[in-house]
Amino acid sequence: MKKIIEIKNLTKKYKQLTAIDNLSFDVYENEILGLLGPNGSGKSTTINSILSLLNYDSGSIKIFNKEMSPEAYDIKSKIGVVFQDVAVFEELTVIENIDYFCGLYINDKKIRKEYVKDAIDLVGLNEFIKFYPKQLSGGLLRRLNIACGIAHKPKVIFLDEPTVAVDPQSRNSILEGIKKLRENGATIIYTTHYMEEVEIICDRIIIIDKGKIIAKGNKEELKKLVNIEEKITIELLEKLSNVQKEKIIKLNHVVEFVEAEKSIVLTYSSGRKNLSDLIEFMNNSKIKYSRIYSELPTLNDVFLELTGKELRD
Repeated sequence: MKKIIEIKNLTKKYKQLTAIDNLSFDVYENEILGLLGPNGSGKSTTINSILSLLNYDSGSIKIFNKEMSPEAYDIKSKIGVVFQDVAVFEELTVIENIDYFCGLYINDKKIRKEYVKDAIDLVGLNEFIKFYPKQLSGGLLRRLNIACGIAHKPKVIFLDEPTVAVDPQSRNSILEGIKKLRENGATIIYTTHYMEEVEIICDRIIIIDKGKIIAKGNKEELKKLVNIEEKITIELLEKLSNVQKEKIIKLNHVVEFVEAEKSIVLTYSSGRKNLSDLIEFMNNSKIKYSRIYSELPTLNDVFLELTGKELRD
């Protein structure tokens, strides 16, 4: 696979804090790379360094096999950026906003008109082209923000939390649009806190914490890194006694027991008969329940297992 971005030994320090610690990874042509990490992990610093929006202490960054720098305008013209905070002009309509941002890169009016139309089609804003941003819902505003960032048909696109605070319908529309961008030849670096989105659209995933890569691979490879084979949820009809809890915790392969108000969740490290053995135990113990079901580990489970469950700032 062709390398589009090459990052080697990237380091960035803020006085005593090392935000990026000797970071190295590649991004390949026509892939969607999920760049994940808890708050304060170094994601934003990494992206800002790649885009030359931030000076770093050491290391190298190449994009399209050329050294990236603040003056590398030929490289920057091929990059699209959609930050989490919506950045459009309130005094311009939808189509005027998209045309303005596209015009920063495309001078030819005929080509720009085609590109603007393509961007509007991609994000589904055809019915709203004469609306002003203040007239748009949160989901439509997000879609406008994306259209402004990708209208010039960049080869590399950075998407930072593009679906934050939108309804499920808008989220689905945005994710479908991102897939189309990849189908049209774009390479995408995607950051989000919604792990289910990463499972749906990302080809490869990098998890960083404290400025270092702690895991990388596709979703199946990452799931093999943690001590989770299966999760079983039991919806109870009556509260468990302390004795019953102790017996459940001591069942084979149980590594975690989490109790909610009317349910419990058991995490298993291995085993092929966990569900049937648990049902047998529940019946023999005369524990009443309404439903019991098994789930394979999710990427969210992997993320929490690798980065910890304590709250971050």
